[in-house]
Amino acid sequence: MGIIAFAVVLFLLVQAKFILIALAIAIILFSLTSDAINSISKLRIGPFRIANWVASIAAVFLIASSLLTMAGLVISQLNTVLSTTLSYTDDAQRAIAQIFSWMGEDVEQSVLQTVRSIEISSYLRSAAGQAGTILSQVVLIILFVGFLFAERVWFGTKLEKLMADEAQARRVSAIIGSIIRRVNRYLLVKTLISSVTGFAIFLLLSVFNLQFAAAMGLLTFVLNYIPSVGSIIATLIVTLVAYIQVPEPQTAVLIFVIAGMTQFMLGNVIDPMLMGKTLRLSSFGIIISLAFWGAVWGIPGMFLAVPFMVAVMIVCSHIPSARPVAVLLSREGLPEEEFPLTPIIAPTETPAERPLSRAVGAE
Repeated sequence: MGIIAFAVVLFLLVQAKFILIALAIAIILFSLTSDAINSISKLRIGPFRIANWVASIAAVFLIASSLLTMAGLVISQLNTVLSTTLSYTDDAQRAIAQIFSWMGEDVEQSVLQTVRSIEISSYLRSAAGQAGTILSQVVLIILFVGFLFAERVWFGTKLEKLMADEAQARRVSAIIGSIIRRVNRYLLVKTLISSVTGFAIFLLLSVFNLQFAAAMGLLTFVLNYIPSVGSIIATLIVTLVAYIQVPEPQTAVLIFVIAGMTQFMLGNVIDPMLMGKTLRLSSFGIIISLAFWGAVWGIPGMFLAVPFMVAVMIVCSHIPSARPVAVLLSREGLPEEEFPLTPIIAPTETPAERPLSRAVGAE
């Protein structure tokens, strides 16, 4: 029965991935802005206080504007890359083959023939078709975020009614709050590090006067959200793009070294300092999570793998029968939490006065 249930859940995850991915991203964006909305709603301008619904509408508008701007930027860079890629096809094939020239002329020719057998035009058409999908996904995310904000006031009441026990509702609320605080810290730090890294790659390619500097900076920014392997893939792609445009090994090696050092310093030195104790996840568990969600949802699943893993670890750590799973997922065997579980729902508040961010983990 367990195998059948897992198969059914896996089938539904794959078949409904378009909606589920949009819902997962909407929940993450909603949790990121809930605390900010609570802070804004407490501000006073003279004798007037900013209403909660005004702050919510402003947050939805800000999220929608940011998502649409990001989607437009991605689509424009995608069109720029696709429109000029065909002119670099022959150069790219020869550059890739030359990488294996040290193994002999026969190997180089074999690699060249193999690369030329790849139907690049079909892949380009497939990539161009993703533009409409990106825009549809963004619109669906905005709709989900809007309805989540509309329901936020009554979440605490629904949670108490669902649990039928106020103490249990407080415990569930505290667990959700711990998940949200950890995921929020992770995403904020990742966004900062990815932004700095992407801008550094943009400056690096601009200094060498290479094309696709903006596209490579954006690609680095996006791929850095994939832990462990994202930065490696981004560095290799940047190096390959540079080598195709300037077929000089010295230039390619220099760009590889500078990009690699930038990724190492920001990802392995600055990132852990800012992250603190927020994530103590097993490296092997992260790879397994990346492989699983990548197989189920593709590249979007790889972006969501770490938040999902954090949620599973925290939930399992508070279920006695599932605690061994949490221990295996953690790096140090469930160390002391940086965000301890504390009751979030105040007993003196009425349901109408209790916003969702208080019920799901605002400090």
